[in-house]
Amino acid sequence: MATTEVVQSESKPVDQQLPTIRLINLSRSFDHKPVLRNISLDFLPGKTTVVLGPSGCGKSVMLKHIIGLLKPEEGEVWFGDTQIDVLTESQLGKIRQRFGFLFQHGALFDSMSVRENVSFPLTEHTKLTRRQQEQRIRQVLEMVGLADTIDKMPAELSGGQQKRIALARSIVLEPQVVLYDEPTTGLDPIRANVINKLIIKLQHELNITSIVVTHDLGSAYQIADHIVMLHEGTVVMQGTPEDIRKSDHPVVQRFLQGTPPTLSPPHVPHNQNQPAE
Repeated sequence: MATTEVVQSESKPVDQQLPTIRLINLSRSFDHKPVLRNISLDFLPGKTTVVLGPSGCGKSVMLKHIIGLLKPEEGEVWFGDTQIDVLTESQLGKIRQRFGFLFQHGALFDSMSVRENVSFPLTEHTKLTRRQQEQRIRQVLEMVGLADTIDKMPAELSGGQQKRIALARSIVLEPQVVLYDEPTTGLDPIRANVINKLIIKLQHELNITSIVVTHDLGSAYQIADHIVMLHEGTVVMQGTPEDIRKSDHPVVQRFLQGTPPTLSPPHVPHNQNQPAE
C-alpha cells in the first residue's frame, strides 16, 4: 500500500505555527454499527487534504469529531497540543473559533440577508465595531466574488452563490483551519469548478489548513495536496493525487472506475417440475 507524505509547496512554505490535526485510533459506531474503525491520520498544516470515498464511508462523521461535534468511543483527536475530545463545551467554543466549517448544504439563515449571515460569527464572537464588521464582511464577500450580493436574501441566490456566501461566512473569523463537507454536492460542473478554484485560492491567500470530504473524484484531483481514501470506516490508502491515480488497490480501483463491488448472483430455487433444456 503506497503512502506518501505531502510535498511542501515551493511557492508557499508550511507555516510551522499552524497546528497539526491528529486522529489517533479513532473509532465510532451508531446503533452498534461501526462507522469509523481505528483511524489514525495526520492533517499537515498549510495543506489541503481531501478525504475521498463513497457515501456512508464515515467522511462527515470524521469531520464532526475533528471539530468536537461528536465524541469518539475509542481513540483521541488532537489540535496541536490540545486534545479535542476531552474538552468541555465552553472550552470547545474557543477552539472552534479557529475553525471554519462549510456545511454540505451551506446552512444559511433564510430569514437573514447576506450581510447578516456573514456578520453572525462576528457578532457572536468578536467585539468589532459595526464599521469594522462591515469592512470585514465586504472583504470576505470580495474574496468569494460576491460583493454585490450583500443586501440580497438567500432565496434570491443560486445554489452555487449560496455555497460561496456560506464559504465567506466560514472564513470571516480568519480561521486557521477550514473544514469542507461535500462542497460541490448538488452543483453543476461549472459551479462546482468555481468552488474548487475558491478552495485553492483561499488556502493559498489565507495560509490555512483545509480538510475536504467529498466523493467527487474530479474535485479531489483539482484541489488536493494529499488524498486519504476511506472505505467502510477504514483508511485503505493515502498519498498524492498521482499515487491514487496509479494505485492498483482493488477498493481504490473500483472507486476510480465507478464500479460496485462484485455481487453474488441471486439464488434461484430449483423447480422440480421445470423440464430440462
